[in-house]
Amino acid sequence: MTAKHHYHLERLTDVHSKLLDRDTVVDIFLPYQFEKAEKPFPLLILNDGQDGDAIALKETLEELTLNKFIKDIVVVAVHAGDRMQEYGVASHPDFKKRGKKAKDYSRFVMTELIPYIHYRYSISDAVADRAIAGFSMGGLSAVDIAWHHADYFGKAGAFSGSFWWRRRDSKSRLYSDTRDRIIHSVIRKGRYKPGLKFWFQAGLLDETADRNKNGVIDSIDDTLDLIVELTKKGYRPFHDIQYYEMTDGEHNLPTWKRAMPEFLKWAFKS
Repeated sequence: MTAKHHYHLERLTDVHSKLLDRDTVVDIFLPYQFEKAEKPFPLLILNDGQDGDAIALKETLEELTLNKFIKDIVVVAVHAGDRMQEYGVASHPDFKKRGKKAKDYSRFVMTELIPYIHYRYSISDAVADRAIAGFSMGGLSAVDIAWHHADYFGKAGAFSGSFWWRRRDSKSRLYSDTRDRIIHSVIRKGRYKPGLKFWFQAGLLDETADRNKNGVIDSIDDTLDLIVELTKKGYRPFHDIQYYEMTDGEHNLPTWKRAMPEFLKWAFKS
């Protein structure tokens, strides 16, 4: 591999966030000679950045760049803090009161992290060049943040997104998919955001639960139902929405590692 296809990793440690009331760790993947580039770079904000090694993020970026599948990009991989509280839907905790800090995390990304990244690095001003993605609850968080900040992000990616996030326990006799799945309600009640695009990955082995006994696991149902809500808003499958289903896909890092090249090629096609 030639030097021009190498990525350089910078790790920011002990950067204190007032909003999260903790020190943060952020891995920044920078393309070769980024400081000499004539054009600003597209940006990916990635939740669960601590898993960068496990999904071979640096190697994947280098391989895709070498083969000219993607543009040179800057990836800002944010290490998770308290995932159960900082990830989720900013407007509403789930029935177990998880996600109570999701609003703070969203504000951290938009008002603390991103301004710093723009100050320090050359980042594209084009909304279509900026994406946010994540795994499981981090994927739910990514979709929620992109939905509420479509003036900044043009793309959102969710790997096995936790779209089951709900107001009421599904075992309750009062439970309703329509009423109680939070991100579905947020999309349904929201307005169409022109230009915003979505990429969803799900695996047939993500889980075994099937709460409505329709023969389809919940993670697939929840993802497809969210796509339906987006389609009702005016987003077009195959154009604004991409769905990548893996027959042998599980709810784990090896699966998301295999899916990552597909997401990157969709989001940052050369």
